[in-house]
Amino acid sequence: MSVSTAASVQDICAPLPVLGCDVTVPLVTGGEVTYAALDYAASAPALQRVWDDVAAYAPYYGSVHRGAGYLSQLSTDLFENARATVAEFLDCRADDQVVFTRSTTDSLNLLAAALPAGCRVFVFETEHHASLLPWRDARVTCLDAPRTPGQAVETLERALADRDPHGPALVCVTGASNVTGELWPVRELAAAAHAHGARIVLDAAQLAPHHPVSARDLDVDWVAFSGHKLYAPFGSGVLAGRADWLRAADPYLAGGGASRRVTRREDGGVDVEWHDGAARHEAGSPNVIGAHSIASACKALTEAGFDTLVARERQLIEKVRTGLADVPQVRILSLFGDDAPRVGVISFVVDGWNSSHFAAALSAEYGIGVRDGLFCAHPLVRTLLGGASEAPGECGAPEAAPGEKSLNAIRVSFGAGTPDEHVDRFVAAVRELVTDGARWTYRTQGGRCVPAV
Repeated sequence: MSVSTAASVQDICAPLPVLGCDVTVPLVTGGEVTYAALDYAASAPALQRVWDDVAAYAPYYGSVHRGAGYLSQLSTDLFENARATVAEFLDCRADDQVVFTRSTTDSLNLLAAALPAGCRVFVFETEHHASLLPWRDARVTCLDAPRTPGQAVETLERALADRDPHGPALVCVTGASNVTGELWPVRELAAAAHAHGARIVLDAAQLAPHHPVSARDLDVDWVAFSGHKLYAPFGSGVLAGRADWLRAADPYLAGGGASRRVTRREDGGVDVEWHDGAARHEAGSPNVIGAHSIASACKALTEAGFDTLVARERQLIEKVRTGLADVPQVRILSLFGDDAPRVGVISFVVDGWNSSHFAAALSAEYGIGVRDGLFCAHPLVRTLLGGASEAPGECGAPEAAPGEKSLNAIRVSFGAGTPDEHVDRFVAAVRELVTDGARWTYRTQGGRCVPAV
């Protein structure tokens, strides 16, 4: 790390202003405290800059693409300029398409619907379900979790070499794990895929908010990410990349906007000529505010400077990992080891604690929001914990009662808007809970661990 760990985080840069930074929440033990939002990997708070840009546009809201009025024309320009901003943010190639979707999940399901016939899909068991599950009509090969970046490349190369070399193939890989935060060797995996005639899509949901993503430099064919992890509001996402498979596929949704020309036939049927560009897969009235908010977030992160943001986040990561390492009962989950580069996503378990119980105590007694469960990455968490597939524990709804062992973990995640005070409070709370125990009684209700009243 180039920045001295002795230096204060504020010596690098201040956290970016985000909504909710001054919200207070009640504690079950009495009183209130400023909420520490440490669940960025699920949804990052919206940047104040993004919210201000959306508010400034809201009075000028209008339907896009087909309206003759001034507000419609303004909204159309805003929407298409957002597409250009995202393309620049991802360093797309000149002939790449940027399609606006609802989320990373939606983006990858769109790509799955556009796969050519007979396409083979290769995906590691370490993927988020958004990357693991969309490929219903394809022949899917699920690869074992690697234990080093080099092993990931070797595993993929062997799998691709064993396939029928004449058919189309797609590799789907994350840029940064939503469980361990570890960075994956995307450039090397892309080179292996292309060497064997396959294409590759990058799930950048956890990578794009933390590191610059260049489709050109990484040499990936597509990039998918979500606005709500990139400091924009819910309900917007992006699929950007090669146009040919998308152009050849039937529209993801059939309807207005996707169609260029519709005519009645004499037999009573309908003939449709579909658009070839991004509009082909953006039927219906688009989420203009969502696209605008993503573009605003892209600009804000670029202007803040990823070098500075990454340096600051590295200090926060080091502070959390060092603090957790000082508590012997805590085990941090990792595929690639302690020295692996990572983003601000750290999962761990605590000896003698059900993870849901621990997370509930952090919230109720300290005002700290983390996540517990399997993080929509069931195979990976089960592999890291060494559990059988039928063991208790599921994404967000653990079955075990407080104090009982369950197959789930605790995840703390942070980013550009996280004050260092929140990280300090989290580390101190973990140490105090492990040393002194919870100060309140908890019970299971509706699949969640909650304070008993």
